[in-house]
Amino acid sequence: MPQYQPPMRDMQFVMHELLNVVDELKMLPAHADIDADTINAVLEEGGKFAAEVIAPINLSGDAEGCTLDKATHEVTAPKGFKEAYKQYVEGGWPALSCDPQFGGQGLPHLVNQFFYEMLNSANQAWTMYPGLSHGAYEALHAHGTPEQQALYLPKLTSGEWTGTMCLTEPHCGTDLGLLRTKAEPQPDGTYRITGQKIFISAGEHDMAENIVHLVLARLPDAPQGSKGISLFIVPKFNVNADGSLGSRNGIFCAGLEHKMGIHGNATAQIVLEGAVGTLVGEPNKGLAAMFVMMNAARLGVGNQSLGLTEVAYQNAVAYAKDRIQMRALSGPKAPDKPADPIIVHPDVRKMLLTARAFAEGGRMLQGYTVLQLDKALKSDDEDERKDAEAEVALLTPIIKAFITDNGWLATSHCMQVFGGHGFIHEWGMEQFVRDARINMIYEGTNTIQSLDLLGRKVLGNNGATLKKFGKKIAAFIEEEGVNEAMQEFVNPLADLGDKVNKLTQEIGMKAFGNPDEVGAAAVDYLRVVGHMCFAYFFAQAAKIALAKKDGGDPFYTAKLATARFYFAKLLPETASLIRTCRAGLAPLMEMEEALF
Repeated sequence: MPQYQPPMRDMQFVMHELLNVVDELKMLPAHADIDADTINAVLEEGGKFAAEVIAPINLSGDAEGCTLDKATHEVTAPKGFKEAYKQYVEGGWPALSCDPQFGGQGLPHLVNQFFYEMLNSANQAWTMYPGLSHGAYEALHAHGTPEQQALYLPKLTSGEWTGTMCLTEPHCGTDLGLLRTKAEPQPDGTYRITGQKIFISAGEHDMAENIVHLVLARLPDAPQGSKGISLFIVPKFNVNADGSLGSRNGIFCAGLEHKMGIHGNATAQIVLEGAVGTLVGEPNKGLAAMFVMMNAARLGVGNQSLGLTEVAYQNAVAYAKDRIQMRALSGPKAPDKPADPIIVHPDVRKMLLTARAFAEGGRMLQGYTVLQLDKALKSDDEDERKDAEAEVALLTPIIKAFITDNGWLATSHCMQVFGGHGFIHEWGMEQFVRDARINMIYEGTNTIQSLDLLGRKVLGNNGATLKKFGKKIAAFIEEEGVNEAMQEFVNPLADLGDKVNKLTQEIGMKAFGNPDEVGAAAVDYLRVVGHMCFAYFFAQAAKIALAKKDGGDPFYTAKLATARFYFAKLLPETASLIRTCRAGLAPLMEMEEALF
């Protein structure tokens, strides 16, 4: 069975040495009293919960899966999931970053995000049940009426109820303008909602006493397309005015998807038959409210793959140190044994270091972005708030797509380290690969994220937000440009920044002639910008490590070695990506459809 050790040392490095989060957070009135000891203590306890409570039921949960009673439409989660969720609720974990007005602890989102990385490493399928509740909470916190907030947010905050997002229908996925679910107004101000939803993660289970579904549907007079979509609260059990549970609502699970991975999570086919719902926000403007949940989910999905990358790396390293096979080409490294441990072989090290670099780079990017999210939500300076919002919007598709692409590569590499054993369920590695694959698909495929980044977040405002982020990189480059020890990091970063500027302008000019040029370049472009982000943070990490590596702490020696590996072996991928971006649309569209 795979093991997991929370990476507390690296988390503390990212928070307290790289990002100086306490000083940054203290500038926000809501977090003026925050301190490092509190953050560290919370995360250390959270790590124990992840490693000791939910990691042990990950492998068994995958093997057992969820069970649907077709007569009652009730779903039973795998053995141990409900009991673990009870411990999660009793420990107050759902309330970490929630508003104290609704029973939350009011801690920064950054703390919750690092906690959730550990949960995802331990058991992604289990973590999806409470994880989706955070998105539902955020949507209602931003767009719910005072009455809706008073009725639902305390229960979502406590974890007594969980939440879902019901978007996808059998005939439409990302193109929500095609959805057909109908909402009929009732005399009492509620709506009767009828339709079908599919792929609803955590859509039905026995872990909480109620499930708060956020459902997209159309009013009778709604305009066509995405401008005619409204958002509704549709609870599994109707909720009385005093907050108690009433009758069973007309929303139920008709089937469970048989999936490649995340078997422990109930991916439900949901049927609504005149279910009672209440409108969230204004009629026909449901996407604005749902996007709050979707953006939270996109950051969360990036965090899922970060968690899987970390746990796969940990297990692959342990195996590589223990497994003996052949001799090093340069001569025996363990002459007292019949063969050398496979960690001596260069390509095994390349696979391990790739996973390590993707984990550490992802952690830095996630930490930085969620710190900006805290500023966007809590700053009392309007300019700072707007700048932070724009930066989070820019980085969200990169986190979702780049980190999940990397997670797929990293978990596959780590499975490869195990050889044939990696293909066997009991080692846990093939589960990490299967679980990681969905993260590239849901919450908007990675192609959708790439189109969002290039088309909306970059070209949509003539690169203004990207240029602002680029100025931070340029300032760091200028500051370190005279530091000879930093040249191996600063020079490639400066070169890539210049190439990204030129590439962006080139694609923008092509897109004036044919908008499809954006679609041809977007996926490779996002990966280039993702590498630029990683290079920026690894360069900063290298600066810290260079200053501290002679102090006797091997952590800094390892950090410097990982940064050097990243710049030498992974960053050069950008050269081929830039070349394929520049190849443009023609090679993709030249072949007539009939010839495929």
